[in-house]
Amino acid sequence: MSARTVVVRARTWVLLFAGVFALLQLAGVTGRATPDTKNYVSYALSLRGDGKRAAAAATIEHYCVSRAANARRDQSVDVVRFHAPDPARRVAKECRRELWQKVDERLAAGQTGGHTVPFAVDRFQRIFEARPGYPVLLVPFVTVFGVTWGVWLASVLIAAAGGVLAFLVLRAVRAPTAAALAGQALYYVLPCGTTAMRPMTEGLLLALTLAALWGCALALEGRVRAGAALVGTALVLLFTVKHSQALFLGVCLVGACAAIAVRRRRIDPAVRAIGAVAAWAVVCTLLAAKLLHYPSAGESVQDLLTHHFAHPDRARPLPEFLQLEFNFWVEWSRRQFAQPLFLAALAAGAWGVGRQRPAFAAFVVAAACTGVLNQAGHPDLAIWGGRLIVLAWLLPVLGLPLLWERVRSGTPPGAGSAAVPEQAEPEPMATR
Repeated sequence: MSARTVVVRARTWVLLFAGVFALLQLAGVTGRATPDTKNYVSYALSLRGDGKRAAAAATIEHYCVSRAANARRDQSVDVVRFHAPDPARRVAKECRRELWQKVDERLAAGQTGGHTVPFAVDRFQRIFEARPGYPVLLVPFVTVFGVTWGVWLASVLIAAAGGVLAFLVLRAVRAPTAAALAGQALYYVLPCGTTAMRPMTEGLLLALTLAALWGCALALEGRVRAGAALVGTALVLLFTVKHSQALFLGVCLVGACAAIAVRRRRIDPAVRAIGAVAAWAVVCTLLAAKLLHYPSAGESVQDLLTHHFAHPDRARPLPEFLQLEFNFWVEWSRRQFAQPLFLAALAAGAWGVGRQRPAFAAFVVAAACTGVLNQAGHPDLAIWGGRLIVLAWLLPVLGLPLLWERVRSGTPPGAGSAAVPEQAEPEPMATR
């Protein structure tokens, strides 16, 4: 079989997986909106030129239709109320009334600054004002397709792109095509795909983190300049989407480079380049956030402890935060031990990537750690679906296919990455 045929078949399977995933998402065109979605959608509508009331009207309609759809679905399977009248109209009406009351009050009080509609107090809205990346991406979709279909289509493309990037990352480290396709499929079926479909920033965070890992893989395979440029671009874009995530990833990549250098007792050109880009990104992120007056870590802690500033600020927030942090991880661990799928997937993923690609494993673990850091900054079990820690799922997404490769190739224990020599000639599409 020619190399060109292999490449064509691989691309066909990649597109097929992405297409099937997209078609399956038609099962939920509505019903995915969260409270945060209102801020991102209203930001996008403001960027395309809508006034505050026009943006509020379209955003409220999108959000309330989503809530109504969920209410209808929930009642249809309620063993007591499934035969009751459809609650969708009532839920949508109450939702519109409640949101318009809040928006009208705040607009009348003069809370008209920024791009987002004032669904909450100004201090809370400022958190979303510092995240223009996702709203900018939404603008062409909501302009051409309307809010409902535009938001859904943007989510589908972001989620599908994440799976394709998982494939490209695995091919860049010379995983077999079948293993790379398994990584793409895992991205779609594990919580990464579900979370990426939510109209919030997590889908972009996942995709851009994978893009940074792709850059790390390219650099380790000898394409140092291209890899470093890709890492830098991903970190810049992450800053626009959520600057704290750019900071976390930069710090973790620097830590990964240090770990690799200590292990090898030397600093390779690839590691030096990635470390320099990541360190520079950390410095620039801190400076830019300060110059742009983005909300600080202290403001984020107050937001958490006062339930989005609904209560007075805490006089001594740090001790309370640390106590909450400890309580959170104790309870989180208890729940994970009771249902250890996540922990088992992390362990298996770490084993796979660590044994098969030890240098690259440091970067994958670094990316996964950003999810843990993100969750640690918001120790709240009530936040939907574990979305804050979702980046940790990248470890099994990339590690399990490599573990499968190890088992399939029959690599003996302790052989490490001997089955795939570091300087071996890459297969077709390895870095395409």
